[in-house]
Amino acid sequence: MSVLSQFVWSVADTLRGPYQEAEYGSVILPFTVLRRLECVMEPHREAMAEIISRYPGDQQRRTYLKLKTRTSDNAGLNFWTTSNYTLRTALQDPNNLADNLIDYVSGFSSNLDVFKSFDFENVLRTLDARDRLSPVVKHFQKIDLRPETVSNADMGDLFENLIYRFAESANDGAGQFYTPRDVVRLLIDLVYAEDTEALRDRGQVRSIYDPTVGTGGMLTVADEHLHDLNPSASTALFGQEINPRTYAICKADLLIRGQDPTNVRQGDTLVVDRFEDHKFDYVLSNPPFGTDWKDVASKVTAQHERGGQERFAPGLPAVGDAAMLFLLHVASKMRDVDDTGRGGKAGIVLNGSPLFNGGAGSGPSDIRGHMLEHDLVEAIVALPNDMFYNTGIATYLWILSNTKPAESEGTVQLIDATGLGSKLRKSIGSKRVEISDDARTSIVQAFASREASDTSKIFENRDFAYWTITVERPLRLRFQCTAERISGVVDHKTLGKIPDLVEALSSFGEQAYLNREEFLHDLGKHLRECLVTLTAAQRKALWQTIGEHDDDADDCRYTSGPHKGEIEPDPALRVTENIPFGWGGHPKTHDAAEETIDAYVETEVKPHVADAWVDKTKTKTGYEIPFTRHFFRYTPPRPLEEIDADLDRVVGEILQMLRAVEA
Repeated sequence: MSVLSQFVWSVADTLRGPYQEAEYGSVILPFTVLRRLECVMEPHREAMAEIISRYPGDQQRRTYLKLKTRTSDNAGLNFWTTSNYTLRTALQDPNNLADNLIDYVSGFSSNLDVFKSFDFENVLRTLDARDRLSPVVKHFQKIDLRPETVSNADMGDLFENLIYRFAESANDGAGQFYTPRDVVRLLIDLVYAEDTEALRDRGQVRSIYDPTVGTGGMLTVADEHLHDLNPSASTALFGQEINPRTYAICKADLLIRGQDPTNVRQGDTLVVDRFEDHKFDYVLSNPPFGTDWKDVASKVTAQHERGGQERFAPGLPAVGDAAMLFLLHVASKMRDVDDTGRGGKAGIVLNGSPLFNGGAGSGPSDIRGHMLEHDLVEAIVALPNDMFYNTGIATYLWILSNTKPAESEGTVQLIDATGLGSKLRKSIGSKRVEISDDARTSIVQAFASREASDTSKIFENRDFAYWTITVERPLRLRFQCTAERISGVVDHKTLGKIPDLVEALSSFGEQAYLNREEFLHDLGKHLRECLVTLTAAQRKALWQTIGEHDDDADDCRYTSGPHKGEIEPDPALRVTENIPFGWGGHPKTHDAAEETIDAYVETEVKPHVADAWVDKTKTKTGYEIPFTRHFFRYTPPRPLEEIDADLDRVVGEILQMLRAVEA
């Protein structure tokens, strides 16, 4: 594949000069698609011409062409061209080469409109004007892209490799469209794992959907793997893609595979779901890492606020990372469970932030809560670092299901595969590690067997749930109008501007008060005598500025409002604590919140701060999956004797070198 990719990309030598490096892809990608289509059509040209001449309508042509070209391992063509040109014959009239190629592309059936996305006519005219059209056509005319030479899966690899090169040369997020095949195969094996036997039955029909489809690589591998399990299985492939170039490649690829081209649709998945009325057997996705959604925030937020069954109703992540929006979308596209118990499964590639970002009550925490409380998360697999072409960060595979096996219900399996990566002989971008076939088999077996080990652990869903409580302590202040405390009033942005206030405080005296009400009573009387009047807000700011914490002072109490007479908490002493569901052997249920929290406070808080209490109005439920914590392996430090020996050795080497210098 690397040899073929390099040969295809070598046309860049012809483009160099009139074209900038960032423009190479705009020429190479559409010509690669055209050459692939031409090679697929080549053995069927006579049948194609016969059917075009006999049947005038698109529907009739599509039906009879598929029947005429169908084979045991191919569904048949469902596209055609009315043009007699090929790259080779177009070259025979060099003076009209651009017009010939435009005629060629314009003759494709209406379902093959992908060249509009490439603006191919303009590409051809520009190449012609820059005297590069003929050599480019000659280059591609020699490339053998026949299906028997380059399989559909290999063709998908070629397309994505070319896009990687294009993005890299354009410095445009190289690799964001390209999911490494070892990751794709692992994800698909995990999604299929529990259905393998059922998929082998005769007459199986499965729908597979990718909301960030790119060039269709995941769909291609998933389709081929399913047909490896059952050659008679029937698949329907669906995808949505925002980028016009990759959308065009994906649509062309599905057409070649005999799929319905209307099943690939262009658009931003977060803004509008082009398959709103569809749900699928399998959903696969590798959304872009770290992509913000601020440009579509109003539309996404509107969906969230409508609530109900809207895909984003459970919560919204921070605007800087859209990963959890894709997670919600993928979960919403799994087919509903039918009367036979068959539902949907999904696999999505995510970075680490969806596991833990956001505290209790935040959007990300609520999204995790939705996934866990609805028992949708079956497993999460941690991949080795340096697995992707554009990032070396930690990545995870989330496996979702709405029809878990009975033994898996209410649980989540965490699999640590970080140690199963194999070093590549030569890195590609940031990718330095791959998952070998043996490693993939090991991971899938761990998932299927659900046996606990050092690298596979099973947790109840609510092992990841917790309550965040707010622990308060009494506000106890000492008041004394010393020079130091008065200087704080002078520097205060509001109090420092009040006429005569500083002078009045200076003449109040330095008597210490341990009761706030007594201090305010005496100070208020003094200020009135000094003709200084304060508003309620200024009065509060004054005692907050002069007062300082003193454990021996009286408790401050509210003097008005709904909490009148109650102890006022000290914001400076306020802390929050997380209490896991099931703490102390209590039930892992929401109903057990009060008894669990009370028991925790009596055991863990009161013995240390007897005057503390919990403000129950601020208690929030949160969800976090601390993956790395559960697989942390303690490495003890080296013995001191060993460290001392190393130091002695180094000192000896230094002394020996110094003696050599002195000599």
